[in-house]
Amino acid sequence: MDDEGNPTAIGDLEAQMKNCYADLEKILKNYDCTFDDVVVENIFTTNMPLFLENSAYRNKIYTNQFPTGSWLGVKELALPGLMIEIELEIH
Repeated sequence: MDDEGNPTAIGDLEAQMKNCYADLEKILKNYDCTFDDVVVENIFTTNMPLFLENSAYRNKIYTNQFPTGSWLGVKELALPGLMIEIELEIH
């Protein structure tokens, strides 16, 4: 979402995924963490086939090892237009 809380990149799952990871990186840095500290990553998407086509992008995020987690296809997310939500747990 943008700084006002509005969905961005409507209809573009790849851009939304990249935006999510960019936002998550800012949050991790705020707590002096990196993606190396992530132990669980759960991804919720409204379009699993499209997510699978773009999932290789995660190789740029997790360069040491992938965290455990789940990928879940859902009917909808909290705000119309959102296609992906990423939930992290860090240690």
